[in-house]
Amino acid sequence: MGKNRLEAFSDGVLAIIITIMVLEMKVPHGADWQTLQTLAPVFFSYILSFIYVGIYWNNHHHLLHAVKHVSGSVLWANLHLLFWLSLLPFVTGWMGENHFAPLPTALYGIALAMAGISYWILVHCIIATEGKNSLVAQAVGKDFKGVISVVVYAVAVPLAFVNVWFAQIGYIAVALLWLVPDRRIEKTLSEHSQ
Repeated sequence: MGKNRLEAFSDGVLAIIITIMVLEMKVPHGADWQTLQTLAPVFFSYILSFIYVGIYWNNHHHLLHAVKHVSGSVLWANLHLLFWLSLLPFVTGWMGENHFAPLPTALYGIALAMAGISYWILVHCIIATEGKNSLVAQAVGKDFKGVISVVVYAVAVPLAFVNVWFAQIGYIAVALLWLVPDRRIEKTLSEHSQ
């Protein structure tokens, strides 16, 4: 089975996720700086989630660029990833509207952790479909960044109930870790074409 429909569907869902997130930001009833200051938590939550969706879109694009065929398990693994990412508008809005209260901040981290785990599952379904010698298998290797990300989320979620800023620092740290696109796949594809 080809990968074009999978890519197009995923791109569409990610675009809708970003659209829903921005529509959740309500226009303030006031025209002064103080009114805007009350929206700072909502805006910060939106920025962080926009960055995360961008990171997933970028890495998903690179990942599928290296894929030749998709199987039923890859389709379901991709839907699993999109499910967790589709929860980002809800947890983003809830966290921002409640000024980073512990429970919304923790659930935000759970959604991020589950998206990270589901991305890992997607990668391994692709490797199972294409083989251990595939470009994806060669590029991903031990996936140090992916493991570190899930560990940071696992620590940050309970920290949200101790101090929400520790949890936020963890979420920001993971975003910064992935902000530079994962070059492993590009490098592997480049080496393979030469």
